[in-house]
Amino acid sequence: MRLHVLGTAAGGGVPQWNCACPGCTGARAVPSRRRLHACLAVELAPGRVYLVNATPDIGEQIERCPWLRPDGRRTPLAGVILTDAELDHTLGLARLREADELEIMATDAVRKAVGEGLRLDETLAPYVRLRWRDVEGAELLPVSGKRPRYARDFGDGQWVSALRIGGLVYAPAMGVWPTGFGDGADVVFADGTFWDDDEPRTAGFSSRTAIEMGHLPVTATRERLAALPARCLYTHLNNTNPLVDPGAPQHAELKGVEVASEGTVVEW
Repeated sequence: MRLHVLGTAAGGGVPQWNCACPGCTGARAVPSRRRLHACLAVELAPGRVYLVNATPDIGEQIERCPWLRPDGRRTPLAGVILTDAELDHTLGLARLREADELEIMATDAVRKAVGEGLRLDETLAPYVRLRWRDVEGAELLPVSGKRPRYARDFGDGQWVSALRIGGLVYAPAMGVWPTGFGDGADVVFADGTFWDDDEPRTAGFSSRTAIEMGHLPVTATRERLAALPARCLYTHLNNTNPLVDPGAPQHAELKGVEVASEGTVVEW
């Protein structure tokens, strides 16, 4: 089994189109600092690849992964696994409408939000058959009850999950640290959206803290991740997170935890 890191940014990417914070300004000046929306390609078997989340950058991300390039009109893309229903993790589904059929694995809450809230079932029906099903051969572990803004009236459910496939744990968003999180894993990708809890307020784009926005900050998880025997990496970095600058002094405080780089391939 192997994975390819296709994106590592939170919603808006880095740089974000309407922002001139230090992270965005640095990414405009140095193209290597640019980050696409957080996404993985996971090859479960030769010629059978799943995307973990479908981002607005999905076309470019597929082109960057050698395992996803088509042979004629045949493609190794077997489907998409959704860890939540946020726009930055689901809007890419519309870009896959050229497929004859698209398999999507998700929780019931996410399926209802995407299918009915975003109306993608109805919108895409003339183009592609969406085949929704429960996750098989993997687990979706609840890590937050935060639902997207467009789905506020959809009730309770498993809204945000960490994906576990074999030795991989992938949690680009997590509001709580579940008991046993990362135990027995070989590689763990964890929520690195914000550096500390006050970042959204000090950056000036929200009156809420990171935890109130559904994200455990790096300062709350770095020691826990460092204590795991697995290789641990942060992903889903917001443009305001100082870690988007490879020269930021905060990197020295990560205690052995890495910041995920796009293009990284991990086999286990």
